[in-house]
Amino acid sequence: MKFGVRGHVRAFKSGDMSPHSKGFPGHGSRGLHESGERTRVARLSPSRNIRNGIITIVTFTSSGARVIEKTMKTKLPINTSNNNNHTNNAAGFSGFLLGKLRRRTALLAGVATGVLFAAQTSPANPPQAIGTVFVIAMENHNFTQPPTQTSPQQIFGNPAAPYMNSLITAGNPNAAQVSYATAYYNAGTGVHPSEPNYAWAEAGTDFGMHTDADPDPGIGNVFNAPHLTAQLNAAGIPWKNYQEDVQLAPSPIISASGTNGPVNPYNGSTQYNYAVKHNPMAFFTDTQLQNVYPLAQLFDDLNNNSVGRYNWITPDQYNDAHSSLNGGFTYNGTHYTGDSANIAQGDNFLSLVVPQIMASQAYQNNGVIIIWWDETEGGDDASRTLGEFVISPLAKGNAYASSVVTSHSSDVKTIEEIFRLPNVNNPIPAGENNNFGGHNYVATANDLSDLFVEGTIPAASLSVNPGDLVFNPHTQHYSQLVRVTNNGDGPAPTPVTLVLDNLSPNATLLNADGTTAVLPPLGSPYIGIDAGNSTFAPHQVRTVQLEFADPSGQSISYETRVLSVVPTP
Repeated sequence: MKFGVRGHVRAFKSGDMSPHSKGFPGHGSRGLHESGERTRVARLSPSRNIRNGIITIVTFTSSGARVIEKTMKTKLPINTSNNNNHTNNAAGFSGFLLGKLRRRTALLAGVATGVLFAAQTSPANPPQAIGTVFVIAMENHNFTQPPTQTSPQQIFGNPAAPYMNSLITAGNPNAAQVSYATAYYNAGTGVHPSEPNYAWAEAGTDFGMHTDADPDPGIGNVFNAPHLTAQLNAAGIPWKNYQEDVQLAPSPIISASGTNGPVNPYNGSTQYNYAVKHNPMAFFTDTQLQNVYPLAQLFDDLNNNSVGRYNWITPDQYNDAHSSLNGGFTYNGTHYTGDSANIAQGDNFLSLVVPQIMASQAYQNNGVIIIWWDETEGGDDASRTLGEFVISPLAKGNAYASSVVTSHSSDVKTIEEIFRLPNVNNPIPAGENNNFGGHNYVATANDLSDLFVEGTIPAASLSVNPGDLVFNPHTQHYSQLVRVTNNGDGPAPTPVTLVLDNLSPNATLLNADGTTAVLPPLGSPYIGIDAGNSTFAPHQVRTVQLEFADPSGQSISYETRVLSVVPTP
């Protein structure tokens, strides 16, 4: 239930009304209602913030109903101009809001309009923080698909993938620390082939790129834009990029393949195939050649406890299930060819590498392994899902299956939350909408928190509390002080931005910093509320003053979003 408070707006002089009068000028003794009744509308604190849901502010409301209270007299605290003919400060503007102004914000069970920060209920025992993140990239297979699609084969239930399926089988010892997603979809419509998805894993978009070519500024697949590992660099968080067979290439930005390489320790062949298209950092000018290591270095780093806090791992194109070896592959006594060989090679690789990571100190100190697949095959609709397995001491475990809708943007968002980074907000091409008619912006995507023990993924809990609108007769503007409080246990990443959606067409936010160019609704005015602060710590309060012009004198309404990004590219 939601309703506004309306009335007439006037600026009063101190002599217009006695503090003991029974009504407002021009209303006799009736006050706001006939028969001497006045509606007192209690404001509920907008304390219900939902992770991955919306933060909007309150409408004047009580617990679902108005509270009507009879009064004998109505007393109004009216601020008047000071004797120096200047307006007072924000706390004491001349004038007073009675109405023809309406502030619409979300009820405790109200309508949502955008997402960013969300509440997280604290468990009885405070959650432990994730230490080290490992991402292992796999290739070109749906997790589930329509039964009419037989090529390529799906992973779920596939006899060539016994290890992968053991991870998601409740009661299997391999599944003890595993959760997985059942509604993980392609990043967007038409986000193919592989390379755009690897760029998406860094930047939350593919920038409209649809190629598998090695990075080349001349063809437009090298970007100078915000991305995850650049954020880690800026925050001083160490990261490493392990690429199998990269040591056989002339450069990390040049692909290499052949049949005369060293014996592969996983599949036993001498074939090698390093594909730059599967190296996310290679498509960004600042990280193309940074922190790139052969896969063998991973095991030395695990033994020496010198991995990064964030580690990306790409097997070569045989061990990531992309391509089959010449002559097929024998696995667990069965010889596979074609696509079955692809899957068996990938399953074999994971069965050897994942346990080694799990045995390391980095993993056992609350690490997490994410097994990630790049793109759906055969279509981008909701009938095809991608695998997304999370292995961690902090996962819900025992093959917990999450039906929360997720995508590549969810991974980016979760990693940013783990490391307390702001969300990247690169624009997504208009045609690359998701299965639900929107776009998978990092800031508005669901994160992966449902796969973990409650409270593991840190998220700030921000509440927004607007004050009264106050009319200034000298400027003919309306002012409103808005307080934003971090009620969570973790800091909110900055910048923090307040967006006013669906602002009444008669009103203008005079001190807006701009209008939203990404993160729809577009064209909404926004204003920064952190003003140079690097962190928004728990229990801190930030305030921002809104200044409106409304020459029409009609009601003003709006809805709000709080974002951890500036909503322009």
